Amino acid sequence: MTGRGFQPIDPTRREAERSALALAAADVGEHEWDVVRDEWFVSVRLASLTGLTPGARPARDGEALYDHVHPGDVDTLRGEVGEGLRLRDRYDARFRFIRPDNGRLMWLQGAALAVRGDHGQLLKTVGVVRDISADKGEADHREALLAELDHRIKNVLASVQSLAAQSARRTVSIEAFLETFFGRLDAMAAAHTLLTATRWRGAELGHIAAAELGGLAPGQARWEGPDLLLNPRATHALTLALHELSANAVKYGALSTDTGRVDVNWRVSAKGGFQLVWTETGGPIVAPPARRGFGSTLLERVTGKEIDGAVGLDFRPEGLQATLTAGPAALASETHPERVMPLSAGQSPTRTEPQGGASRGGGTEADISGLRVLIVEDAVLLALELESGLSGCGAEVVGSAADLDEGRRLLSLEFDVAILDVNLNGKSVAPLAESLAGRGIPFIFATGYGAAGAAPEGFSAPVVRKPYNIRQIATALAAATGRV
Repeated sequence: MTGRGFQPIDPTRREAERSALALAAADVGEHEWDVVRDEWFVSVRLASLTGLTPGARPARDGEALYDHVHPGDVDTLRGEVGEGLRLRDRYDARFRFIRPDNGRLMWLQGAALAVRGDHGQLLKTVGVVRDISADKGEADHREALLAELDHRIKNVLASVQSLAAQSARRTVSIEAFLETFFGRLDAMAAAHTLLTATRWRGAELGHIAAAELGGLAPGQARWEGPDLLLNPRATHALTLALHELSANAVKYGALSTDTGRVDVNWRVSAKGGFQLVWTETGGPIVAPPARRGFGSTLLERVTGKEIDGAVGLDFRPEGLQATLTAGPAALASETHPERVMPLSAGQSPTRTEPQGGASRGGGTEADISGLRVLIVEDAVLLALELESGLSGCGAEVVGSAADLDEGRRLLSLEFDVAILDVNLNGKSVAPLAESLAGRGIPFIFATGYGAAGAAPEGFSAPVVRKPYNIRQIATALAAATGRV
């Protein structure tokens, strides 16, 4: 029985309204390609989503669907659409799209079903398109973060290897090696703990001092200075430096007696960095050491470069005084956090894989004797180990640079081949690679990144991944110079 004024709802109309609401809720736009009439229909929703003009237009045998697709994706999309319709009567593809109304680049996901006639002929396709730009951006960001994490972990492993090798060369017993190496390893772990607490923005200089001095001789060590946030690289360097100074003070210096004292003071320098002074008093009479141990090498050759400054050691009779002068680059920027190196989307360079179980200082089948090598590596510990390993293989290291500017200056030297760290404190080594390629000087890349961001695109140089051993480096150098 029908009530007064009741109008039955057309089922077809209800279905159309339900479909329209579903499309709106999913934030997608629909389109249709009529193969028989050679027309492509763009809905109002799709037009609003993509900047296309709504309505029907000539499909040009389907080519109109690709008019505003990014040129780099046209062939791939055309292949995915053709294969999908041919094999599955549907396709689902992701592609870049340039809006015709404002030129903005978007990421779209398109899916469609085929409608066929009685004899299997394609009559039309009906599909929807969704804007996935935000999702794609988040996915790319996650991939970049994972790549950066992978890079950092590999650099840490490479640094640990170098630290172990350098420590072993300067000790005469396994007990002495374990004591010094584990102490340095603990210092590295302390630096990582401080950096993790700030999500790798940096670490407060006061916290670094407290971590290294807080557990030593209560009442005999004091530290004081303004609040300064050091970047991750400087954090590691200063932590290791304070560890070496502390260990020396406990064994031979002011903290080896009950009357000794260590004072650590730092201040902001006029040029924007800082100066830290370590002063020992009240301990045994000090004389300059008869030989230079790895601790001195670490302080004078590694720490200075890592903090963009210099380290001076003054062996005064009343106690050691160490002065660490850091440049502005050692400080973390609150507004410009440590940069993530962009991943290369270009061609994959040749990769040099591990060649077996040779030790870091062992021999190698590759002949690099007599080669003059330039090292460009921002991790100075790794550069030191490279110098030792290459010298052991008969090569000559003509120079070692830790950043782009220093690398450019060293290009004036005479050398046969170069080792280029891909990421120099967040900057690509590509400018140096271009200079070398232009001069016809071979080089190899060293990187802590995975395959996706192995090296700058456009170069066919061998790539060695961190952590590496000297055999891998020698093999790559021999390959780059035509010796294998």
